[in-house]
Amino acid sequence: MNDPAQKREFDLGALLAERGAERYELHTKYLNHQLPRMLHTIGFDKVYERAEGAHFWDADGNDYLDMLAGFGVMGLGRHHPVVRQALHDVLDASLADLTRFDCQPLPGLLAEKLLAPSPHLDRVFFGNSGTEAVETALKFARYATGKPRILYCSHAFHGLTTGSLSVNGEDGFRDGFAPLLPDTPVPLGDLDVLARELKKGDVAALIVEPIQGKGVHEAPPGYLRAAQELLHKHKALLIADEVQTGLGRTGDFYAYQHEQGVEPDLVCVAKALSGGYVPVGATLGKDWIFKKVYSSMDRVLVHSASFGSNAQAMAAGLAVLSVMENEQIVAGVRATGERLKSRLAALVDTYELLSDVRGRGLMIGIEFGRPQSLKLRSRWTMLQAARKGLFAQMVVVPLLQRHRILTQVSGDHLEVIKLIPPLIIGEQDVDRFVGAFTAVMDDAHSGGGLMWDFGKTLVKQAVANR
Repeated sequence: MNDPAQKREFDLGALLAERGAERYELHTKYLNHQLPRMLHTIGFDKVYERAEGAHFWDADGNDYLDMLAGFGVMGLGRHHPVVRQALHDVLDASLADLTRFDCQPLPGLLAEKLLAPSPHLDRVFFGNSGTEAVETALKFARYATGKPRILYCSHAFHGLTTGSLSVNGEDGFRDGFAPLLPDTPVPLGDLDVLARELKKGDVAALIVEPIQGKGVHEAPPGYLRAAQELLHKHKALLIADEVQTGLGRTGDFYAYQHEQGVEPDLVCVAKALSGGYVPVGATLGKDWIFKKVYSSMDRVLVHSASFGSNAQAMAAGLAVLSVMENEQIVAGVRATGERLKSRLAALVDTYELLSDVRGRGLMIGIEFGRPQSLKLRSRWTMLQAARKGLFAQMVVVPLLQRHRILTQVSGDHLEVIKLIPPLIIGEQDVDRFVGAFTAVMDDAHSGGGLMWDFGKTLVKQAVANR
């Protein structure tokens, strides 16, 4: 038995106690130095001590409501007891993991559970992230069809590695990283452009987010099914990127299921499947696609991932799916999302700076627009001249600083806040957010105060960065 008095070889708690206060300095010195600079500028340089569910606490015991969920990773909130216990269990089991030359049970069990909501899909490839799930889908589509080109939607976000960046519809992420793959953007919802590109005969697939994360724009009703029919007519595939929308986020298990008759050939999943603990990505697909890629024993490792299917990730995923079923997470998302969206939508007629509330389930976009009154319009114009998106940032900051609610804008140069809270938030959390948002809107429409003073600071910063 270990002597409690004996010094531990590595003591994580002691290390954090000794050097945790250096977090921002360490990041500035050794990591992305612009991140702490940005956090300091907008007043987001908080020190969170612990987290549970949909809440953080700082060193003074103040409670913060999380409406961001780590950009959707924390689907069940932080430290869900079932997921946490599953990870303790898998570590204590001392499994012979990642031998590379055996077949452990956990990957097969997770694949079975993950495929259940989509009976038209047959097999799963496990990787480590959403971007890797997309990379897998792009490779599989190209090989299975024998065609080189992928179509993607304008303003899409599918990841930041080179392949997924080639189907990323935001120039700000692509700039400076050329040459990329010769893929082609098409407008979301435009079937005529899609048909025109397909007639060229070299298209392997269309990859699409059923609801785009950037700006929270939903595919028009009927678009996915019609696109699927066009693609199959031209022997091309439909890839649904459900990295952010999947696993209940929009009020169905997968967002493409909102439209009847849509059966993607490949589906990309990640984020919430991790339970917030272990990075994991999954590409679900039809049997014939997998059998074409892995057509012989010589090709058994033609696409693989060193850490794919690791026991910790598989255990976390199984625990997540168990919680979703046992706690009826999807039904809860549908009810809570409708409550939140309807209450926010009711404010559009009250506040002239608020132009739209859209989305599904607990993926909601709040868009701001040009006001009618002269005084507010002049201030709005000042912000827009400096940099589009500053007003949305002006809303995000007081939500955190005054109301201790974490949100963020939906993309660069967008006047949209995206709400993607943990799927387990309840009525009290909805009340807290709507109350805080109403107070911030009241302040913005008063025409003065700290909020517009902060706006001037953002304008100066934007101008200085040009």
